[in-house]
Amino acid sequence: RQFIMPRIIGKEARVVEFKGLSIDELAGNVATSEDTISIAYVTISEPTAEPWLTLGYDEWLCVRKGYMDLHFMDGETEKVLTVRAGETCMVSKGERFRPVFPEPNVEYIPVCLPAFRPDRCIREEDSEEPSDVVIKLKELHNTEKPCYADPEKYKDVDVIYHMCQKSLWDQAVASGNAYVPPTFETDGLFTHSTAVPQRLIETANHFYTATKGDWICLKLSRLTLQHKFGIITKFEQSMPVGESDVGTTWGEWVCPHIYGAIPTAFADEIVTATYPMSRSEDGTFLSITGLTDNM
Repeated sequence: RQFIMPRIIGKEARVVEFKGLSIDELAGNVATSEDTISIAYVTISEPTAEPWLTLGYDEWLCVRKGYMDLHFMDGETEKVLTVRAGETCMVSKGERFRPVFPEPNVEYIPVCLPAFRPDRCIREEDSEEPSDVVIKLKELHNTEKPCYADPEKYKDVDVIYHMCQKSLWDQAVASGNAYVPPTFETDGLFTHSTAVPQRLIETANHFYTATKGDWICLKLSRLTLQHKFGIITKFEQSMPVGESDVGTTWGEWVCPHIYGAIPTAFADEIVTATYPMSRSEDGTFLSITGLTDNM
């Protein structure tokens, strides 16, 4: 194992300063340019409140000074949980709540996993127009930049690869039905793939080690999918698989996402090769025989 020495990865960044609310990010997409986790230091200098929030991440709220009231709905009843100095509260992904600060001089540390981003936090603002807080956060996180690549640049790319459980592929082929990945709907109605086979093992070990059984890698013709079956592939930034976020170093990856299932009735035209994937006893992916073992 190669050990990495301690190192400075970033520094404190003021991300919010608005009506008595100040947020200094210590780690995250702004302070350290990493999406794995975010840690911040929040100070409240006058009574204030956030709008109702729904989170796309788990959040731990560690109160260092004063207290906060977290409003939430239990059925049709609004309830309040008070979190005092020295206490830590967890708000799970998908929960809807409203932080209220009845008194000044509050300090707390929020920890978010994965890291906070404006697009992962739904804010029920009073106005239809975005607040100054939202505008500033979007500027800092640059969430308005396109997540897709120039299609002209990739229009001639034909060979792409998709990894899947052998049993699910075999079932689809035997039935004649289209192959639909397990997370197809959750992911946004597309099938993950890559045009860079060197990334396959890293991707497999990031997402799929807990899934038992044999896996295979399909070599697909993107142009056949498009021209013969009308199934479009978009080259976009790497996307989560189900509830699992992408790797922290994948920010510059451009991935072909197949917006549709894979027709198995014409598999001999679409699938130009099938490679077995070797794994260790603990589920770690080692190589793709005939593809990555020579790279």
